[in-house]
Amino acid sequence: MPRERTLYTCSECGHTEVRWMGRCPQCGAWNSFNEEKPGGLSGSGRSTRSLGAAEDTVEPIALNGVEIDRLPRYHVQPAELDRVLGGGIVPGSIFLLGGAPGVGKSTLLTMLTRDFAAAGQRAVYLSAEESASQVRRRAQRLGEIGDRFLIVDEPCLERVLPGLYRDPPAFLVVDSIQAVYSRELDGIAGSVSQIRFCGGLLADFARATSCAVALVGHVTKDGDLAGPRVLEHMVDAVLYFEPDPRGVVRIIRAFKNRFGATGELAVMEMTQKGLQPVRDVSAMFLAGRLVNEPGSAVTAVQSGSRPFLVEVQALLTPSHYGTPARVVSGVDGRRIALLAAILDRKSRMSTSGRDIFVKVAGGLKVSDPAADLALACAMASSLRNRPLLAETIFLGEVGLTGELRPAENLTPRLKEAAAHGFRKAVVARLPGQSLPRIEGLQVIGVRTLAAAISAAFGLRELPKDAEEEGA
Repeated sequence: MPRERTLYTCSECGHTEVRWMGRCPQCGAWNSFNEEKPGGLSGSGRSTRSLGAAEDTVEPIALNGVEIDRLPRYHVQPAELDRVLGGGIVPGSIFLLGGAPGVGKSTLLTMLTRDFAAAGQRAVYLSAEESASQVRRRAQRLGEIGDRFLIVDEPCLERVLPGLYRDPPAFLVVDSIQAVYSRELDGIAGSVSQIRFCGGLLADFARATSCAVALVGHVTKDGDLAGPRVLEHMVDAVLYFEPDPRGVVRIIRAFKNRFGATGELAVMEMTQKGLQPVRDVSAMFLAGRLVNEPGSAVTAVQSGSRPFLVEVQALLTPSHYGTPARVVSGVDGRRIALLAAILDRKSRMSTSGRDIFVKVAGGLKVSDPAADLALACAMASSLRNRPLLAETIFLGEVGLTGELRPAENLTPRLKEAAAHGFRKAVVARLPGQSLPRIEGLQVIGVRTLAAAISAAFGLRELPKDAEEEGA
């Protein structure tokens, strides 16, 4: 009798090996290989049928002859989520919602299911982790439960999908994709093969029935989706909760969206009635800011279609150890090391021998390159122990040679700053570039980091490469 072959699959990236390995050669994860037996609908997984004489074939057609249909959408609440999804949920689409345990994934999808039912649409909540009574308690806390809010607490897809194919709902929630399984595979629920196979079954169901499907995905300790990355390629949209679930504010970011813009961000607050949108995001992130404190700077970051203001903070202190500490929260640590080197070399502000602590107030993650100038000015302010110019924001990308590059969508950012009481803006400008004129806002354009720092401290004589526009 031939010996049954065993494969070892990485739980992080899906890479397979014929023997166990301590470190995955594909993604570098340690102790991530799990033993799995090959299985599937085709037994050995290899097709023996020749494709040269297929009976049922599909011929290619000209692309310019394809009709473009307008995508209908189900508008959802809260409106913040509707905007992140690109204007609502498209029938037949499938999206993935990831986040840390307890951050509010099930609460948000329970709200969506309840809204579908309240609109007269048939909605099904497939709960593979919680019992039906637990889901009902959560739904009652959020509001009224309609008769068309249906639930099934069964993890086996073979016992659920046939009935849904006979009477498809408008919306299906799978909570979670790591907890459901298929009998066609030998692996346990949550294994790489089960996640990949079940994700494919649910994607086929969404396309065949025009049912919108929402998948809940767990994340690892690093904030990445637990399981193979191929699941993100199967779905139409990928939404992630920001990894910190300790506060009442919840941030949802769109990392992929076939029916809308990527990078859109929704800021919501967890209440007794569920997740509610935050009306003024800039005011929330600037709440509690101490004015005229060294090491503090404000910038306007762009997330998707709208800008908002955030405070960046820096603290530079003499190091008492041989190797200075670098502690960073909310931005990439390598980005801070790069800015410290530019300050040291191009602005004659020595950061060597100092511990550097940098954070973005409010727990937000900032990747916008236009925040470079605010970060550098905050570090310079802490180094000199001197506050920056009051009621001033800073916008610009810092280059390795000390040059500054303008921020994209500068006018909406400046209007947001003016609306919240800021009176000056130090921004990067190119030679010959005209600066926006915003009522009540003085705009100072600079081309180098040294000129920006001089303007940030309010020197009476600005460098030659600085220009002013505005009130």
